Amino acid sequence: MSVEAQRADDAFDVDLIFTKADLQDVVPHDNDPVVISMVTVGRKMHCVLVDQGISADVMFWTTFNKLQLSPDMLRPYDGCLYGFAGDQLEVRGHLELRTTFTDGIASRTENIRYVVVNASSAYNMLLGRPTLNRLGAVPSARHMKIKLPDLAGKVITIKSDQKEAKRCYENNLKIKKGVFMVTTRPPYTEEVM
Repeated sequence: MSVEAQRADDAFDVDLIFTKADLQDVVPHDNDPVVISMVTVGRKMHCVLVDQGISADVMFWTTFNKLQLSPDMLRPYDGCLYGFAGDQLEVRGHLELRTTFTDGIASRTENIRYVVVNASSAYNMLLGRPTLNRLGAVPSARHMKIKLPDLAGKVITIKSDQKEAKRCYENNLKIKKGVFMVTTRPPYTEEVM
């Protein structure tokens, strides 16, 4: 193992814990989702849902267009994505974008692979297990935060914007075919008697 790889591994060997102090700025809520902002393509992206239940990092087609990205950037995506109701989502392709996670003090930039889907959602993007695992990130819905190590071994704490989270969630419920879960294989169905 190289010295650089060892240093990178050591940076991720950080305790990511949530304490009572992390609750001080949290408005009491009824299971609000963790919604953060991050920077990609040099623009601050709001309304990014952090969800450990999804198996892909997703960018919606409307967000792709708002970022004025060229369709030529998309590479073919061989897999299939399925929505909450088991319906297959229209995948336009995938692309890697440099994405920065910051709390205003520390930051970390990584290339994130987004699967671009043509589906309606009030969210701009969904961050799922691939990015959370790669970053060594831990979200907490109770604390309305996500914590991850920076490359120097410090902890980045990104607060969920509770007003934005509530607005996005309510708007998503209004969308008839909202995407609430994304998986790379069809959900297991079992007959219930």
